[in-house]
Amino acid sequence: MSGTNAASGAAPCRFAHYFVICGIDTETGLEPDELAALYQWLEADRQGRDPDTAAAGENFEQSPLKRTFKSKVLAHYPENVEWNPFDQDAVNMLCMPKGLSFRTQADSREPQFHSFLITREDGSRTYGFVHTFYEEVTSPQICSAMQTLYQMHQAENPSSATPSSSSSSSMDSLASSLDEADSPSSSSCRSAACGGYDASRDTLYVSKALCLITPMPFMHGCLRFLSQMHRAVTAASPPPLPLESYVHNILYEVPLPPPGRSLKFHGVYEPIVCQRPGPGELPLADFPLGQTFTLLGVENLVQLFNCTLLEMQILLYSQDYQRLMTVAEGITTLLFPFQWQHVYVPILPASLLHFLDAPVPYLMGLQSKEGTDRSKLELPQEANLCFVDIDNHCIELPEDFPQFPNKPEFIQELSEVLLRYGISPVGGAPPTSVPTSSTTTTPGSVSTRHPGLKSQQALRELEDDGRNGNLGGEQLAVLELLQGNATLERLQALAKRTGVRVEALRGVGGEGEAQGGRTAVEEEELRNAKLNVQLREVFASRFTTMFADYEAFVIQSAPDLESWLTNREQMHNFDKASFLSDQPEPYLPFLSHFIETQMFATFIDNKIMSQWEEKEPLLRVFDGRIDKARLYNVRAPSLRSSNYQRCTILKESAQAIEQRLMKIDHTAIHPHLLDMKIGQGKYEQGFFPKLQSDVLSVGPTNNNRWSNRTATAQRRKDRHRQQTEHLTLDNDLKEKYMQEARSLGKNLRQPKLSDLSPAVIAQTNWKFVEGLLKECRMKTKRMLVEKMGREAVELGHGEANITGLEENTLIASLCDLLERIWSHGLQVKQGKSALWSHLLHYQAREEKLEQQESPVSNGPERRKSESSIGMPSLRASVIQDMRHIQSMGEIKTDVGRARAWIRLSLEKKLLSQHLKQLLSRQALTKKLYKRYAFLRCEEEKEQFLFHLLSLNTVDYFCFTSVFTTIMIPYRAVIIPIKKLSNAMTTSNPWVCVSGELGDSGVRQITKNVLEMTFDSAFRPHTHIVAMFKCQNLGKLTTVQLGHDNSGLLAKWLVDCVMVRNEITGHTYKFPCGRWLGKGVDDGSLERVLIGELALPNADEDSGRGCRTPDMQHSPGQTRRVSITSMGGRGYKPTSAQIQEAIGEAVNSICKHFHKPEKERGSLTILLCGEVGLVGALEQFFHNGFKSARLFQKTVFVWDFVEKAVAYMESADQMGDMQETAEPLGLTCVSLCHYVSAINSSPRNIGKDGKFQLLVCLGARDRLLIQWLPLLVECPVIQRMYEESALLRDRTTVNALIAVLQTLHDFPITLEASLVKGIDL
Repeated sequence: MSGTNAASGAAPCRFAHYFVICGIDTETGLEPDELAALYQWLEADRQGRDPDTAAAGENFEQSPLKRTFKSKVLAHYPENVEWNPFDQDAVNMLCMPKGLSFRTQADSREPQFHSFLITREDGSRTYGFVHTFYEEVTSPQICSAMQTLYQMHQAENPSSATPSSSSSSSMDSLASSLDEADSPSSSSCRSAACGGYDASRDTLYVSKALCLITPMPFMHGCLRFLSQMHRAVTAASPPPLPLESYVHNILYEVPLPPPGRSLKFHGVYEPIVCQRPGPGELPLADFPLGQTFTLLGVENLVQLFNCTLLEMQILLYSQDYQRLMTVAEGITTLLFPFQWQHVYVPILPASLLHFLDAPVPYLMGLQSKEGTDRSKLELPQEANLCFVDIDNHCIELPEDFPQFPNKPEFIQELSEVLLRYGISPVGGAPPTSVPTSSTTTTPGSVSTRHPGLKSQQALRELEDDGRNGNLGGEQLAVLELLQGNATLERLQALAKRTGVRVEALRGVGGEGEAQGGRTAVEEEELRNAKLNVQLREVFASRFTTMFADYEAFVIQSAPDLESWLTNREQMHNFDKASFLSDQPEPYLPFLSHFIETQMFATFIDNKIMSQWEEKEPLLRVFDGRIDKARLYNVRAPSLRSSNYQRCTILKESAQAIEQRLMKIDHTAIHPHLLDMKIGQGKYEQGFFPKLQSDVLSVGPTNNNRWSNRTATAQRRKDRHRQQTEHLTLDNDLKEKYMQEARSLGKNLRQPKLSDLSPAVIAQTNWKFVEGLLKECRMKTKRMLVEKMGREAVELGHGEANITGLEENTLIASLCDLLERIWSHGLQVKQGKSALWSHLLHYQAREEKLEQQESPVSNGPERRKSESSIGMPSLRASVIQDMRHIQSMGEIKTDVGRARAWIRLSLEKKLLSQHLKQLLSRQALTKKLYKRYAFLRCEEEKEQFLFHLLSLNTVDYFCFTSVFTTIMIPYRAVIIPIKKLSNAMTTSNPWVCVSGELGDSGVRQITKNVLEMTFDSAFRPHTHIVAMFKCQNLGKLTTVQLGHDNSGLLAKWLVDCVMVRNEITGHTYKFPCGRWLGKGVDDGSLERVLIGELALPNADEDSGRGCRTPDMQHSPGQTRRVSITSMGGRGYKPTSAQIQEAIGEAVNSICKHFHKPEKERGSLTILLCGEVGLVGALEQFFHNGFKSARLFQKTVFVWDFVEKAVAYMESADQMGDMQETAEPLGLTCVSLCHYVSAINSSPRNIGKDGKFQLLVCLGARDRLLIQWLPLLVECPVIQRMYEESALLRDRTTVNALIAVLQTLHDFPITLEASLVKGIDL
């Protein structure tokens, strides 16, 4: 067997590895398709019937001509190739995905071409190209078996002389392995007579497939070789050489073209040319991208491309296998330099339909049946599904995903490329008179919608040319005339019988011999190749500009490959936060999602591993392009710019291909006679002969230069491999590490096609369960680490590393994960969201129970505590939160409702508790889910809920910040100070609540809404409650509280105001501790109170996990009390404490502006809050202030300001200030102007409120540091301040001015509630 070794030694460099023939095995006769039986078993299991009875017995309802029978690999040459072991089951299944199909002379028997691929464990791919044709059945046993089956079918269904229409379940009709797609005309053309089969009258035909299995996707070359092989069989005269010569030639004597070269080899009748891109070019892609764009249109294709990049579930749907393959390969080709990392099955055989249940991202192709209604197609999960209906040129997108950057300009550039090649960017029907829904538009196959319009091959190519806009009006008219011409039909039939090719017809298209002596077919291939590469270059250049600086953010942390692989999961490989902060704003929504994908992670892994190993080819090309761009310095000036950069190398990329095809680099050995036994495999027209296996199982002896060269190269490669194996760790171990290092989905690139027993399916599902749990662990950990990192910064530890955008991305991906978990193992799908469907079932059941029993609360009632006085506790109820979501008219879909419910539960820290409650109804879970479903694996489910529970340790506002336009009920409670009898007022109080998104407007509070509650010691308390509904205010910041000063008890002493969002349960506390009333305190009738989120009480928070310390101030800071507040009277901070407080307040404001805009939180709190700038300056001004109560009247800082201003105004009138420098005079005017504007405001704010306003306006308009010297210089200061006061110490005042100066760098904006009514 030395020959075989020689052959397999050269295998990696051979053009084709195997030549395969599939068809009917006349020895075993007609066998029902086992896979169809297995499919029935699975389908019965899915519908809850007894699977064993369903799969037993034959299906006599269908006509035997429509039934599916077992196909077999009749022969494959050579027996085995060491590098690519032959997988008989997989090849058989993919060559004939629907098994054998039978036809009679009355049916259409046009040959079909399709391709497939097999993904091996390590991710490498093998391609198969299949030419299927019909061959007459000569075996009398099979004809009589078919006759018998037909009679049994008639006996079972006497009424069905015409073919029965299957009305089985939608999944069944979708998967039915009938061959109707190949004969869409069948139902119309068959009369009662021709619908059946009569052995005495009818000729029976059966499908047979010729297949080439190759290591690289040279689709056009294989298509032409196989169609010439078929032509040789159907031609009237035998081919020039025995068929074995051609098969032997392509298997052993045609090499793969070397990179950057072209190769010519010979088919039966014509030479075939193929070319391979060079090392710096985009990798080989031979599937016609132009056709993909024609089928879908640019807009749809860019959306599909986007969904693929974001690793959604993608299902392609078409009657034609080749279309499925063309679109799948087209879309994955465009991902360069990234690669699809998940399940990839462009043609999903009927028996693998259960794989649509996979709770992982996938890209699969499903064959539709003629006349199947898409609406009846039930898919296990659709929340994250992109459904591509290829034949109807439309796609259904998942909800709510970020758009690809610069999409309009991108579409414009692609459209221009297509128009240059005469292709409409709109997609859909080809621009000729061909019926739009022709089953196939691949070269070499013909529309079978109208069997009457069977045009000759050349005409078809012309149609293709017309489709691409090459024919002028006159020529198109001639073409249309010829298409319906009956004479031409007869001519064509004659031509077929005699094997003559009507070459002259090509003249219609205007090019018998095209330029450079190329035929129209070659011209068409050159056009396709140029169009392919130009479209791909446009896509590739988007990534080159978007990721031009990616290397700067790759974190190289491991000393060697082994330690990197071992610690792969724990390592941060890419600095995502810095990368995003360096990108233009419009790109962020897309990029923040994309850098979380598996394909991006693998790309970065490959980059890191390239320090120790040879660079992965795609990475090498991509890095080369970036270096080249850097050399021309394209990126530097446009850094962070979102301007669209067009691709600059379209011309040269097309030229490279044209040059290779113009000047052929290599010509393979011509097919030649082999040393064969005479008389075997005699030529018989219309029948593919049995080939002589002894000559095909052995390659040529090692005498040609090509195999010698590859053998030495192989030996060199082997030596290198052995060395690297010794140098690095053991290869198996490394592979194991690699597999584990890569995330879920890698080991399930393609389901096993060979063994499909229920046990294997169960094992696959078990892998999914493990994978989902692992993914949940990783996601929750990532969310915690990112969030904790950010809160650590708030508390003063280290740098922030998460943006709101990134947080939103992580939460969106958690929603997606929960949807996938809930749709795994569903019994019957209802609605697009499996989670919401489960919740609705739960709601219906609970509401039914509630009606039957006396109303009991179905959530823990929380005990009232003193801090939540007047706030009846909210129940933790799944149903209640569902009702909130159901009442939101803004959300129109189930998927949207499920996502909103997850966000709400997460914000309330109830997600884990709610889901535990939902899954505690085990009877419901059993009814909805199969036994292998994730939600029925007890241990995994517990771990999953535990991982979700860990999210309770951090604060999320993911509901409030996303649903900004919804109406939310708020409850405001005004709590008077208890110890004083003056807790009540006769005047009419009002309140206005403001938040980051707006304010509630002034809400009058009716006086009779007094509530009395009892605290834990049963002491009674009265307070005022206001309930109101308004548009979402976001996080609350301020409350304006006031009254109209009417009645006898017009003075009112308020402790605080509590406001609660009744949907999310967030409660904010707004401390006051001051009087409201004329002639008391500072005479204020309204106050602006600054609020902070109140911590839930320990007992109230039980079951929700712990919580991080509050974000607004670090725990180390003591609460400062306003000097003039009730409790602050005796508190006198030292001058050092005052200066430190001012420094801290200014520092907080600076930090605020250094955060990303979406992260900043409330500036009002930093200005006016308890540790804000106003409070700190108030203390500065109070130091050494003579506020002695002369006749019981308190003097306020505002009194000093007013006196100083009055002095300045009088001095100005007397002309004393004329001599002062011009700027000082202007400053004086500005101070007087601001003070009079504040005093003349219609609002009844007290003196402290006025001082607060002056400080805020001065900070905003950058005037504070100009006003301070004026106040210090004013003689009034000596009367009102002691000698030791800070305000009279020049050095301290100068230091204060220097500190305040730093605020000038920032654009301070004030909340409307602070400056309402001030007219400057």
